Amino acid sequence: MDITTLIGILIAGSLVVSAILMGGSGIWFLDYPSLMIVFGGTMGATLVAYPLSEVLSVVGIAKNAFLHRSQTPMSIIPILVDFAKQTRIDGILSFESRLKEIKNSFLAKGIQMAIDGMEASAIENVLSTEIAYIGERHKLGADIFTTMGSFAPAIGMLGTIIGLVQMLRQMSDPSLIGAPMAVALLTTFYGTLLSNLLFMPIAEKLKIRSKQEMLLKEMVLEGILSVQSGDNHRIVEQKLIAFLSPKSQIKINDKSLNYPEYRSIHTDSGA
Repeated sequence: MDITTLIGILIAGSLVVSAILMGGSGIWFLDYPSLMIVFGGTMGATLVAYPLSEVLSVVGIAKNAFLHRSQTPMSIIPILVDFAKQTRIDGILSFESRLKEIKNSFLAKGIQMAIDGMEASAIENVLSTEIAYIGERHKLGADIFTTMGSFAPAIGMLGTIIGLVQMLRQMSDPSLIGAPMAVALLTTFYGTLLSNLLFMPIAEKLKIRSKQEMLLKEMVLEGILSVQSGDNHRIVEQKLIAFLSPKSQIKINDKSLNYPEYRSIHTDSGA
């Protein structure tokens, strides 16, 4: 679970609620007509912009911002380095018995194609196509939340106009002004709150997750192609390390660190 997403929402939400309670009753900020306008209007506009199937998938997409689980590049590197080393010693078919140990389906697919004897160009074409389409699917998910984040404030302003019209129509009776004024103000509040504390942050988190996953898959592809071409495991290791950030590269080259994934790499390299 990505604890930072939950912490961010809790911090932002708790501060807003605290500010509301410090200024009076929280009931003042609960208005059902305003909620209906903002939620209903935002979802309706989103349905106009996207197919129903894509909108219904929003819940599943949102889970990636909270329950994202992905292997780190440093956990993939030892597998590919070991694959390269074993391939040069025992041949590429010797790795087939270990495919079930690989949890990353993309990596397992690439290794399986290499074991099956596919040419490097064919492997690159298949895996590159998969990377491209995964990127498009991720982009669509982020775009839906970005669209919702754009619609929510606009729908809130629409609700404000509705409330102002209702208020102006009842100016002759001051006792009836309160409810329309609440609608006018709270719809903008709800729209702004949803956009800036939920929809847009989730969209940005999904974009970051997509970039991280694409980088990981590009690294896997480079590693598989390098093994396929018969590169020495040390060369494969250095190619893959190049995908890491400078800070991670320093850590992974520090043999004094006692992390299992680092130890695996340096044990192979020193053989």
